[in-house]
Amino acid sequence: MTKKPAKKDPGQELQGIVQAHSLPYPASRLAPPIELVDLAREIEQADQLIDLSVHSKLTVISEQINALQKEARKILAEAKENSQLHRVECKFKRQPGGIYHLYQKPNGTRYFSMLSPQDWKHTPPHSFVGSFRLEADRSWTKMEALE
Repeated sequence: MTKKPAKKDPGQELQGIVQAHSLPYPASRLAPPIELVDLAREIEQADQLIDLSVHSKLTVISEQINALQKEARKILAEAKENSQLHRVECKFKRQPGGIYHLYQKPNGTRYFSMLSPQDWKHTPPHSFVGSFRLEADRSWTKMEALE
């Protein structure tokens, strides 16, 4: 007659692998049953932590989007100003690296001159708007920004 081995408690088999108290289910018949209320509380806590994590990540993305929109508006405004300056009347060939002085006639017409207000002994023939340097990429830089 063969002797049947005694049944082992499943919790005893797992004791070498993981601690029974860290399992989400009873590892032994002697372990206290997991209450439905405890499980619901655990799920609620997990949901709160996930919501907090998602909210903080989306807040960072939102701030990045706002910063990018602000930068895009700035770039578009600069492009518009550069485009307008290229359409200003000029009776000479503009060279990158050159500094040009913008004046406005009483009728509103603007024009570039190579003469600065100092060259006119501070009494230019028309109102002085500003001085600009033409960059290699054909953009304009205000001289005040360079100083």
